[in-house]
Amino acid sequence: MAKTKPNQAKTNRPNPNPSGTGQAKRPHPKPARTSNRFFVIATLAVSVVVLAVSLVFLKNSEASSGLSDLPNYTEIRGDYDANGLKYEKQPHLGEASAKVKVIEFADFKCPACKKWKETYFEQFKKDYVDTGKVELFFANFAFIDRDSIMAASAGEAIAAQNNDKFWEFMSKLYDHQGDETKIWATPDFLLDFVKKNISGIDQDRFAADLNNHTYMLAVKEDFKTAGNYGVNGTPQFMVNGKLVKGGAYADLTAAIDAELAADGN
Repeated sequence: MAKTKPNQAKTNRPNPNPSGTGQAKRPHPKPARTSNRFFVIATLAVSVVVLAVSLVFLKNSEASSGLSDLPNYTEIRGDYDANGLKYEKQPHLGEASAKVKVIEFADFKCPACKKWKETYFEQFKKDYVDTGKVELFFANFAFIDRDSIMAASAGEAIAAQNNDKFWEFMSKLYDHQGDETKIWATPDFLLDFVKKNISGIDQDRFAADLNNHTYMLAVKEDFKTAGNYGVNGTPQFMVNGKLVKGGAYADLTAAIDAELAADGN
């Protein structure tokens, strides 16, 4: 399970006496001091130029990669309610009459989420969802990087048009998942991906929603709500309002079976 990690900063203190000798040095003649002063000024000037060029390069790199179009949670402004997940707003799978409600908290960039989909999803669906025992909901816990938020907002835009198409989007996006440590879920990537892989939706509406950040606040609401529940990584599951302890598939099924038994099923 991918987990959030606090930032760690490490400071290296310079050695006040790099030579380590502690010996007095002969004074330099005046011309040398003048030469050294000129050298320092010239070095500083070159450093400023290099810094300016580096900043321009970084800005251009961000623009070309789409990074500049990826907001973080601080930049997503607006009112939201993180006091409890709104089931009716979430992508869902299964019968509304199911006695057990399961929420999956996931990040589209999370390798463990992809692994869960590949290894367990179809079996889970067959055993619990298709039998009417469980209604499955999806909630975003987009924490890995800024493009996690963009991928989540793309999923929200798809779900707003067609709930069934969301699950197709989820499955295929995991199939095309990039490196967790790199920025890959950019607007350009997602627009191209959806155009090529998800039919039956209004592509123009999807593009407008993605570019206008229509569902960013919904992603933030999911993230904050999940944090209030105690979610600290992905994938994590909640069964009838209780966070499942343990990350094994058996832990999830045991929690579900306990709820079914309590209900007499």
